[in-house]
Amino acid sequence: MVIFGANPWDDVLMNDRLLAIELLRYCDILWVDPHLSVLSPRAKERGRLRSLWPETEKVQEGLTLLRPVALPAHSRAGLRHTTAPLLRSQTRRALLTMGRTPYAVIDARFGRMTGGWGPGVLNVMYAMDDVVGGAYLMGRDVGAVLTDERETLARADLVLAVSEPLADRLRGLGGQARLLANGVAVEMYRDVDGAPPAPEVDLPHPIAGIIGYLSERIDIALLEAIVEAGMSLLMVGKHDPRFEPARFARLAEHPRVQYVGLQPFAKLSSYLHHIDVGVTPYVDSEFNRASCPLKTLEYLAAGRPAVSTDLPAARWLGTDLIRIASEPAAFAAAVRDVSAESREPYYMAARRAFAANHSWRRRGDDLAEMLGLVPAAHRSDESEGVRPA
Repeated sequence: MVIFGANPWDDVLMNDRLLAIELLRYCDILWVDPHLSVLSPRAKERGRLRSLWPETEKVQEGLTLLRPVALPAHSRAGLRHTTAPLLRSQTRRALLTMGRTPYAVIDARFGRMTGGWGPGVLNVMYAMDDVVGGAYLMGRDVGAVLTDERETLARADLVLAVSEPLADRLRGLGGQARLLANGVAVEMYRDVDGAPPAPEVDLPHPIAGIIGYLSERIDIALLEAIVEAGMSLLMVGKHDPRFEPARFARLAEHPRVQYVGLQPFAKLSSYLHHIDVGVTPYVDSEFNRASCPLKTLEYLAAGRPAVSTDLPAARWLGTDLIRIASEPAAFAAAVRDVSAESREPYYMAARRAFAANHSWRRRGDDLAEMLGLVPAAHRSDESEGVRPA
């Protein structure tokens, strides 16, 4: 299986990589990182400033990583057309070196990687977000993103979407989209209450927590309402400096609020240990309506109640373990209501059981069935121990 990831393998653990980990129970994988130019600031951040040639690395049994390179200024209009052929060439060379041919190719970045891999190869488009609706958030040219989406879709044999609204939009463009919602790595959240609490967190209970990227997707009025209602707020994640800079600074300075910034995944359990309620306070936007937030299921997997705005994905989950409210007063009231039952064993067990029904393992099994894969018995017994490198 060749997977063109939307995120680097060694970066933050996201849905494309979580799904790939589960597919390792069924097949070998060549994971292709997003391409970088040698002159890109991100190349320097990733220690690849001198990488003029693509690099391959065997990460673990069955998993090979390709780090491709692109031309300088490859995102500019005059050079964009070079990226896809160059990336295909580097991928084919990696496969040739490995002595392998692809069974399927999954494009999770809308990089025009579907099609052209030879007869019998299954071409899959994996839509993890509405990239057209969210282009402004990522600072990308909407027209270019729309072109990439259309070309990727036109050559796909199978189209996967994380939400029904996104699937419906892709169907309207001619794709036979199927739903593959996001899941949760339940085993990573089992020991939240046994994890050592983060020593820098000093807030009175009840504590509402938000974990994730703090950007224009978030309705800051809902976070303010939680604090105005007399509760505490713990914010964990990177803050986009374009997102409400003055209001965010005032909120972070409140005595019942702590903002701890971006934290390593290994430390998240220590922050989840503190919170009584996890919140998903998304604004009502086209991009958010097409999304399937990871954090809501992660709160439940940690045994915590979740409060979300009225997102189609939250409705699709169909459980009263997730409270839904969108107005500030109602949102704060819902947080206070569920905080009273936050640590009750019965509800904690129910939340974890519900999350287990939506695990990445189950999503991997669903995708394997769609792809017509047969489990590899020799790897199946080891799959419980597969972890990100």
